[in-house]
Order: sequence, then C-alpha cells, then structure tokens
Amino acid sequence: MVILHHCVSARSFRPLWALEEIGVPYELAMLPFPPRALARSYLDINPLGTVPAFSEDGVRMTESVAICQYLAARFSAGRLDVGVDEPDYGAYLNFLHFGEATLTFPQTLVLRYAHFEVGERRQPQVAEDYARWFAARLRTLEPLLAKQEYLCADRFTAADISVGYALLLAQHLGLNERFTPAVSTYWKRLQARPAYQAAMAAQAAAASAQGVATIPSPDIRP
Repeated sequence: MVILHHCVSARSFRPLWALEEIGVPYELAMLPFPPRALARSYLDINPLGTVPAFSEDGVRMTESVAICQYLAARFSAGRLDVGVDEPDYGAYLNFLHFGEATLTFPQTLVLRYAHFEVGERRQPQVAEDYARWFAARLRTLEPLLAKQEYLCADRFTAADISVGYALLLAQHLGLNERFTPAVSTYWKRLQARPAYQAAMAAQAAAASAQGVATIPSPDIRP
C-alpha cells in the first residue's frame, strides 16, 4: 500500500500528481504546515520534519522528485518515464531535476525572506534577487516550449510534473506574472490535465476530512 504524507500544495504535490496520473491506489495522510512544528509525532516518520514522506512495501523516500522517478519507473514504464534506450533519456533526467534544483530552490528563498520571516529578518532585496534568478532560469524553457507541448520524448512525463510543481509554487508567490508566453501556455496545458485536477481535489478533500487547513502552504527547508 502506498502512503503519502502531504501538506497542501507543498513539494509532496509532485508525487500526489504522479499517483493520479498513474492510477495507483494510495492513502493520503495530511499534515498541518509546517509539520516539524505543528505535528511533532511526524518526526518519527521523517526526522527532518519535511514533506513528502512516501512508503510502499517497505520502501521509504522523502525527496519529491526521486519519488516521482520511482513511481514512473515502477508503475508507468513507457508512459511517465523515459527509457534508457530512448534518445531523450538524458533530457528527461535533466528536466526532472531541473524542476527542483534550478526552479524550486530560488523560490524557497523568496518564501522565506518575503513571507515567512518577520520584522528585521525580512529581506525584500534578497527575495527580489531570487525571484529574478527563478525567472531567468525559467526563461531558458521558452524556445523549447514554443515548439513542443512537453519537455521531452514527445509526451507528458514525470519531468513535466517536476517542472509543473515549480510553476504551481510560482503562481502561489505571484511570480507567474514573469512567465514568458510559451511557459504560460504550457502551465495552462498542465493545469488542464485531469490528473492534475484530481490531485488538487484529492488534497482538498483529504485536508477537509482530516481537519487540516486548505490554505496553500509550500514546504521550505530553512
């Protein structure tokens, strides 16, 4: 049985979206944000106190992109993953990790210094610098997405989930105003996917049923 520990619209949304794309049954355990402060018992599951925490038949994982890669390879070969013998295998791996390491990382600094810190610890210039960093790296996708619907392999893959979450986080932060035209169109295309919409509905329903606030609360790692 797949169990996913999740905060609303946090990084754990990536594996939730992947599970909906694949159609694997799962149990969604909702947590208040930040769980390391508001759900101390969760530290027994993930000592870092971050989400996601994923388990399946003895396998335990805590990195959102790695979980997507695992799910794609294990349950969706040829659909959400890209095989090692396919020409776009390298591009697939690159974009899979680009979504987290290059796009999500600078946004966590925006979150911290524009939203989560208080008083003198807020740093508007730092937040703006990293917002510009995010926008500059995101613009590198413009020429690619201007000529194709998805990032690689002529189909939707886990790499699109990885990058798509970065766009979701950007929308929460108001950074979607900096999207270039093709990126904006790509984001609308991703949001129109039934599995994306199902994941959104699933987290809202689970949060309501489990008494967890549904205000988007993207995870950061200070």
